[in-house]
Amino acid sequence: MTMQKDIYILAIETSCDETAASVVKNGRYVLSNVISSQINLHKKYGGVVPEIASRNHIKKINIVINEAIEKSGINLKDINAIGVTYGPGLVGALLVGLSTAKALAFATKKPLIGVHHIEGHISANYIENKDFAPPFICLIVSGGHTHLVYVKDYGDYEILGKTRDDAAGEAYDKIARAIGLGYPGGPKIDKLAKEGDPHSIEFPRAYMEDGSLDFSFSGLKSAVLNYLNKCKMTGECVRKENVAASFQQAIIDVLVDKTIQAAKLKNINKIALAGGVSANTGLRQAMNKVCERENIFLQYPSPILCTDNAAMIGSAAYFEYIKGIRHGLDLNAIPNLKLGESV
Repeated sequence: MTMQKDIYILAIETSCDETAASVVKNGRYVLSNVISSQINLHKKYGGVVPEIASRNHIKKINIVINEAIEKSGINLKDINAIGVTYGPGLVGALLVGLSTAKALAFATKKPLIGVHHIEGHISANYIENKDFAPPFICLIVSGGHTHLVYVKDYGDYEILGKTRDDAAGEAYDKIARAIGLGYPGGPKIDKLAKEGDPHSIEFPRAYMEDGSLDFSFSGLKSAVLNYLNKCKMTGECVRKENVAASFQQAIIDVLVDKTIQAAKLKNINKIALAGGVSANTGLRQAMNKVCERENIFLQYPSPILCTDNAAMIGSAAYFEYIKGIRHGLDLNAIPNLKLGESV
């Protein structure tokens, strides 16, 4: 469907601990992308505290939205629609962004478009590479999600595999805490792993039953914790850099192998990465190497667009908008929303 004029989306994202707002033109051009991170607030607790996250969203939301509009150079009256994450995520956090978006939509008489958070992560790939388009295989890896998705078209998804227990990012956070690196675990393990030997400790890779594209990281997490406990009991010196490198290699091997399997299964030669863990340098290098060998095109966003942000929500909302999707002011937050579900 061809649009006759430019479409501007004001997007809001508050699914976890980033308060974010953005103005996006035609789904691919980011005019502003403002993110207020709460990492320092949650560091001392070793993870995100939902109540603290919600309260801080309330403090920051209007400031962030005003800044996004101001930086975009677009007046609120010129915005075509308000896009907002309505799930999955922390219910209190989601409600702050959703309530604000509904109030704005009501006051300005603009359409409201609810966006699935994972769909936002997938759509981040459309922003920097203006020619990138479905169909492709997308690996979504974050603190809350690990999904392998066949993106048939904009907004049309087939889930090929997902984690049966911990998400990859969740495993990173738990192991980082166990070896004393603190929160957030992903970037810290990625950095430390560069100093270690990824083959020094043999941790398990869970491939599941034959033909399955699902993931499981709880066994790996347990194996690392058991290794650390054994070292403590026997007085063996723990080389943290080797633990980090070997743990990361065990995760990367499975992520890369399953993604390539999915591409071959669907006979697709385009792969995209999405989500916070897709900023991991070890994962990017390993995926690049295999994709080059297999003659597969690999696409991934800049690190700022991998972590939670509103530009990706604005991109996803645009493709919903041009399909005619609109939501009422009765739209509610759905913390466990599944990809492909609609309201």
